[in-house]
Amino acid sequence: MFKPFRTVAVLGAGVMGTQIAAHLANVGLTVHLLDLAAPGDRKNEIVETAFKKASKQSPPVLFTEQAARRIILGNFDENFDRVAKVDWIIEAVVEKLEVKQQLMARLDGSIRNDAIVSTNTSGLPIREIIQGCSEDLRQRFLGTHFFNPPRYLKLLELIPTVETAPEVLERLQWFGRIHLGKGIVVAKDTPNFIANRIAMFATMQGLYAIADRDYTIAEIDTLTGTLIGRPKSATFRTADLVGLDTLMYVANHLYTAVEDDERRDRFRVPDLLQKLVSSGRLGAKSGQGFYKKEQQQILALQPETLTYELPQPLDLGNLEAISSIENLGDRLRALYRDSGRGGAFFRRSTLELLSYCACRVPEITDNPAEIDRAMRWGFGWEIGSFEMWDRLGFHLVLTDMKADRLPVPAWIEIIAQTTEPGFYQFSPPTTQIYNPAQKQYLPLQQPEDEISIAALKADPGRILWQNSDATLLDLDDGVLLYEFHSKGNTLGYKVMEGLSAALQVLETKDYRGLVIGNDSANFSGGANLAEMGALAAAGDFEVIGKLLGEFQTTFQSIYYASKPIVAAVQGRALGGGCELVMACPQVVAAAETYIGLVELSVGLIPGAGGVMRMVARAAERAATDTAAHIQPFLKTAFETIAMAKVSSSASEAQALGFLPPKARIVMNGDRRLYVAKQEVINLARSGYLPPPERHAIVVLGRPALAQMELTAYTVHQGGAISEYDRYLANRLAYVMSGGNLSAPTPVRENYLLGLEREVFVPLLGQPKTQERIAYLLKHKKPLRN
Repeated sequence: MFKPFRTVAVLGAGVMGTQIAAHLANVGLTVHLLDLAAPGDRKNEIVETAFKKASKQSPPVLFTEQAARRIILGNFDENFDRVAKVDWIIEAVVEKLEVKQQLMARLDGSIRNDAIVSTNTSGLPIREIIQGCSEDLRQRFLGTHFFNPPRYLKLLELIPTVETAPEVLERLQWFGRIHLGKGIVVAKDTPNFIANRIAMFATMQGLYAIADRDYTIAEIDTLTGTLIGRPKSATFRTADLVGLDTLMYVANHLYTAVEDDERRDRFRVPDLLQKLVSSGRLGAKSGQGFYKKEQQQILALQPETLTYELPQPLDLGNLEAISSIENLGDRLRALYRDSGRGGAFFRRSTLELLSYCACRVPEITDNPAEIDRAMRWGFGWEIGSFEMWDRLGFHLVLTDMKADRLPVPAWIEIIAQTTEPGFYQFSPPTTQIYNPAQKQYLPLQQPEDEISIAALKADPGRILWQNSDATLLDLDDGVLLYEFHSKGNTLGYKVMEGLSAALQVLETKDYRGLVIGNDSANFSGGANLAEMGALAAAGDFEVIGKLLGEFQTTFQSIYYASKPIVAAVQGRALGGGCELVMACPQVVAAAETYIGLVELSVGLIPGAGGVMRMVARAAERAATDTAAHIQPFLKTAFETIAMAKVSSSASEAQALGFLPPKARIVMNGDRRLYVAKQEVINLARSGYLPPPERHAIVVLGRPALAQMELTAYTVHQGGAISEYDRYLANRLAYVMSGGNLSAPTPVRENYLLGLEREVFVPLLGQPKTQERIAYLLKHKKPLRN
């Protein structure tokens, strides 16, 4: 157990400093954000301007407006004494060694004797920043390299010096993972550490492919993006986002710093990049770089003329068949075997990158898994380099690497002599990674409070029930886990069948409770619209009504189950997925949870209890049962559903009414299943009692209906919604006000559920609703008609 940090000072209000401060405030810390004093009377002008700019960023850097209030602004001249009162000081000033050294000297002797000091440098030698300071400070100092944007990118590289006290490193590892939600990688104090060193090499590969005039920008981005399990921004869109001047600075720095790197030449800046930077084309911040947006069209740079044109058709052969392969390993193997230009690029670039990564062990880390984790967590790669090598085939890659005369370190040759060569070995529930220093496979360290569903399912004895879309598992300690894994985690027939089976086992067998969750990036995309749309197209509205009733009944059974049921939610939980979460008496939500009732965007209203629960929660939030007290909460709930609002965080989801105030929010989403399991155990041990039945939900009748219809009319007149949106909002208002009731009236849940069915089913028969559903299924974005 370590003492958590409560107060932090962030020194430097640049892009990274302000965002680090925002993230620390998100988790509940009091943050002092300090920067240089401005000339004149407004000493805080620099820090105030920077924080105001950061607060307006999209996506938002803060969970809620309340989080911003935990940040206290100041300047180095008037407020530097605040550093003496905080637990942790993070230096994030300009990337100049002498500036950082001067700041460290000022901190030395000015801070508490138990405070930790760290630097957020992305490439300067950590040991040199603290040079000349007292031994006491040197022992409490290390590098903490956050990745931009720090709220959303999981990686936090910790870089201790040889003098950093072990307990300081351990405390930050613990706090970073548990309370900041980070994936921690301990890096050596080498140029650009781990993730940026590898990422820069990969980026320069793309630049040199252009310089050699073999491939176009569009072709390279196609071959380095989602096709191979990397972000859709690929190489050059990512470069534009980072900034081409920053890219050139990092490349020049690396070229100077890595004299012994066997591929040092790769960091020499190509003429094309120099020309772009010298002409002011710095990427997204200047409006043009490798790409330029012009009249809603994205134009690509033509390297020979430095002009911009629409991307030319790809000359990469038949990639369509390869890109349609769902499994990433199968897709990579197919691309590696491809005989066209696409396969040739992928083979050559992959072999170069894998050789480079292998040669960086043990220079930048002793553990190959740390490189893989750094690239997954820092740059959004689905799999790291050594994981890719294993999936392509260890001997195949090694043979081709040697044929291309690429460097192969000695430790790779040792693996080649093993019985089953590869970097990772799987013997569930344990995964092992080859350790070059010890020349053997060692268990890959995994936190005990993170549950892997894949590891659980590797043990057939844990599987209690399953179909193609869902599995019921034994989590031990008397807790069940219901996992659904349909396409997009949508709620279709088979998922609902599994929920019913899980409830049957829970109620009839000797189990404490149930966790509902999955291992996907997103909890659920909602109801299976393809199934609903097919029924509507066939005119089977009676079947739709029956199916909707089954949804409502199942969700009510979850809410009133005799044993605790906890949803473990993360990412998107939309429409029916949101209604499923709302039906669970307790929720454990990853901080990055984006939840909302979005049915109106597809021409429907929530039909599985979502409207009923929002109306009930509006009434429960009010001070009394009088219409005057309920109306403001009902109005907010109506606008939230009518505008298909989606929370930007779990904290905001509580404010919007999608998550209950008692919901547990975990910063590290990988812990959600474990925490949910503990919630079940704690609820059971404390004597669980299901929520009381809602016999008297106060609905406000026609006066509230008139107000909600007026709101819809006003918004429509302002041009913010279409005529059909207004019609849908009026149908929603009909349900939320209680139907045809003339005055405020207490009603039972089933009354509101009946109104949901009354409105939902006919809407599926509306041509405009069917257009919206078909468009969403085809284009993956909503249609406003």
